Amino acid sequence: MIDDDGLGFCAGVQDAGADPFCERPADRRHSVCRQILGGCFRFESTSAVLLDLVEAAYAGLPSHHLPMAAPEFRIELRLLPRQVSPNPAEPPMVRVQSGAGLLCGVMDASNYVVLAPEQRRGLVVASEDMLGHPYHLRYELIEFAVFTLATRGLGLVPLHGACVGAQGRGILLLGASGSGKSTLALHSLLQGLDFLAEDAVFVQPESMLATGVANYLHVQADALRFISDEATRRWINQAPVIRRRSGVEKFEADLRQGHGRLAAVPLELVGVVFVCDQPADDPDVLLSVIPQHEIADGLRADQAYASGQPGWHRFEQQMMQLGAHQLRRGHHPRDAATALSRLLG
Repeated sequence: MIDDDGLGFCAGVQDAGADPFCERPADRRHSVCRQILGGCFRFESTSAVLLDLVEAAYAGLPSHHLPMAAPEFRIELRLLPRQVSPNPAEPPMVRVQSGAGLLCGVMDASNYVVLAPEQRRGLVVASEDMLGHPYHLRYELIEFAVFTLATRGLGLVPLHGACVGAQGRGILLLGASGSGKSTLALHSLLQGLDFLAEDAVFVQPESMLATGVANYLHVQADALRFISDEATRRWINQAPVIRRRSGVEKFEADLRQGHGRLAAVPLELVGVVFVCDQPADDPDVLLSVIPQHEIADGLRADQAYASGQPGWHRFEQQMMQLGAHQLRRGHHPRDAATALSRLLG
């Protein structure tokens, strides 16, 4: 039974009692289609502002294709009216849940994601309040939907890490938060390596092709002291500053502004490097080989979520054959980037 006032799910709609679940097609719906992580993503919304956020995240990126037919994923974005309660300085943390073939990420009753991976569909709902937090809206709701659907729909192994390369070959960079992966990726970019991703890398375990979203680079202010090029310093210094959930503030520099080369195609991995924040014993020898029998344990310890996903066992086997190194810090981040260049051959 539904009372005369409706259920209130479709806030701001005059006939909410007649359409409590907002199932009636809305007028002036627009769509944007982008090739992301080897899949074709179609975003639909009546809100131009939400589609602008999609474009801010995914426009101007290289179109990566994997050795499989690219399925279409559909994500609807819905904007709800501003909440009555005061808007907190920071949105609530996303809580995740699953059941009945659905995956959910919920901030609150007006800001959440519902995904149906088997149907390759998703719904992102955000209130007007969240427009004041574009980083959280993009990263924790929209990107959550894109990454999760691509992982499940394309059989990718999702890794928290970075990846750079050259001539179609890539090195996977793993390590704890704060170990310097983003700074290393930046200096690799400045030395002419192809930039694939600095925060999330997705690997097709059979081909060992890695893909990612090279839209933004996140670096802390102290990374600027290692950059001598004035144009690069200005590019980063003028970028917006975002605040991570940990409280760490970072510049969010747009990689599509021409400072370096983005990987035009997925990179075939030739190895993994575990980035360590400890200084090297010999500043001229930053890389050390990790014994093969230790690689699997190192990968699982570094990637708790990915190690439980389908495809992990094959990925792990292949990575053990490719080999792994540990990279310690030298006098300057460019020394580490030079070591990666040599490793790529």
